[in-house]
Amino acid sequence: MTEPEFDRAFEPAHGQAVPVAESVLRVTAPNSGPLTFHGTNSYVVGRDTLAVIDPGPEDESHWRTLVAAIAGRPVSHIFVTHTHKDHSPLAARLKALTGAIVVAEGPHRPARPLHVGEVNPLAESSDMDFVPDVAAGHGQLTEGDGWAIETLHTPGHCANHAAFALAGTGLVFSGDHVMAWATSIIAPPDGAMGDFMASLDMLGLRDDQAYLPGHGGPVTEPRQFVRALKTHRRMRERAIMGRVEKGDRLIAEMVAAIYRDTDPRLHGAAALSVLAHLEDLVGRGEVLTDGPPAINGEYRAA
Repeated sequence: MTEPEFDRAFEPAHGQAVPVAESVLRVTAPNSGPLTFHGTNSYVVGRDTLAVIDPGPEDESHWRTLVAAIAGRPVSHIFVTHTHKDHSPLAARLKALTGAIVVAEGPHRPARPLHVGEVNPLAESSDMDFVPDVAAGHGQLTEGDGWAIETLHTPGHCANHAAFALAGTGLVFSGDHVMAWATSIIAPPDGAMGDFMASLDMLGLRDDQAYLPGHGGPVTEPRQFVRALKTHRRMRERAIMGRVEKGDRLIAEMVAAIYRDTDPRLHGAAALSVLAHLEDLVGRGEVLTDGPPAINGEYRAA
């Protein structure tokens, strides 16, 4: 697989809990959109005392479906892959209901400080109220009733992104880092392309059997898919470099050329992805700009 073969065949089954593996249920929130696909996936893990991964957005119908899936069983832990508002807000409500321990990499933060005059375009999408009970280190194992979950730090989509490996199963809950339906959005200063690629390298060294992502269906051949994602990002980087070498100075010009076949509703996200690549290229000395890389900056080949 040289480039990822994205799989958009997915039935969200809104309002229902869907078994996706032994002792794993998926509940998909009805927050469909161009960036969320058919909605955010929450996962319920275990048989007797449970773990919930990514409780999801503040949506009353999703809350009712999630509580129905829990079916009165105790919940000992809540795991949160990252603090965008389609993933983490219901953690507080679920903790209040169950008394569960909330586990995540940490509170929300940008991948780097904001430059003078810069605005974080994802600020309104970030759950700044979230604080985990346990800030889990990379490789830290959390043991529950008949299950154990390993935290894997996967910054890139945002600084505090983590994936969670269900020990002994080959399953990884990959959040928004790796998804079967589309590539993850990397939007500075919330996320960073260099971090994203390093996280892919880390996952590529593992021998997992499947990823259960934050949106859409499973990634069934993780190692091959991760290699293909890396190839895709390198090809996108080369395309951006090619536009700079041809004289494009503005990100808007690059987006118009590179993403001409992409849904125009996604061009804003595409511009942020181009900025993420340019940040990385400027950091490596391959592209020049005056001052720090910015969405409205001018770029030229080194």
